[in-house]
Amino acid sequence: MTIQPPSAAASGGWRIAGKLPLYMNSIRIWESLFALPFAYMGMVLAAQGWPGWRAFIWITLAMFSVRTVGMFANRLIHRKEDAANPRTKDRHLPRGLLQPREVMVIMAVSGAVFLLAAWQLNRLAAVLAPVAAAYVVLYSYAKYYTWACNLILGWALAIAPAGAWIGVTGSLEWPAVLLSLAVACWAGGFDIIYSCTDYHFDKEYGVHSVPRRFGIAGALWIARGLHVLASLALLALGLWLGLNFFYFIGWGIATLLLAYENSLVKPHDLSKVGIAFFRVNSYISVQLLCFTVLSLTKPVGAA
Repeated sequence: MTIQPPSAAASGGWRIAGKLPLYMNSIRIWESLFALPFAYMGMVLAAQGWPGWRAFIWITLAMFSVRTVGMFANRLIHRKEDAANPRTKDRHLPRGLLQPREVMVIMAVSGAVFLLAAWQLNRLAAVLAPVAAAYVVLYSYAKYYTWACNLILGWALAIAPAGAWIGVTGSLEWPAVLLSLAVACWAGGFDIIYSCTDYHFDKEYGVHSVPRRFGIAGALWIARGLHVLASLALLALGLWLGLNFFYFIGWGIATLLLAYENSLVKPHDLSKVGIAFFRVNSYISVQLLCFTVLSLTKPVGAA
């Protein structure tokens, strides 16, 4: 019996499948726990409960696909800096584990999925989708031009709740703007904290950031101020929408976690940035989503 060699198409498919873990790791798929829960918050608040499976599926596809576009664009645009930075030199593009051409193919496919998902939701989502996609790609260039790049990144994540709200209602309402403001301040603050680890590299390489502009101590105070604003915006959102005590439990926990996150990092000791950035921020978004859902759940027997 003669075993035929696989066709070129089949072998290409196996190569893609074999690299799937690399693709997932390159875009840090686990960091979806930062913004995705806030997208779901926007979704359930807009619907005042469960929006239905159709909206949930298309919103989820939209969020994952546009995040993939943004993350791979970031890796592609910054691959030269990543190769020179000791912290990032082992990423997939600098090491040659992934090639720019295949990254661009994944970006194109993900972008098409994002546009399709937005089109399936409603007209306003479809109209604004190209703007959102352009923003999550172009924000990566901000570090070449302005120290406000960390704040610009914050607004990239803030697209998530506003986009989900639009996906449900077909309109952008002020509570969605307030939730997006909270996310922008929260994400901008934690990105400033994370950027402190690149302070010396940014100065040497000429990359802009809040830490480079104001120093590590000044940047950490700005991050604290942004997190205070994020907490106040979340509090105002709960009061505005008349949410019940479950939401405010989640808000209280989120506020305590933000305070804990900022207490972990000192100007002279950045050793706990990883804990502050990855672990604490995931707890903040996931638990706040859970308590928001509980606040919208009607008691058994209620009309």
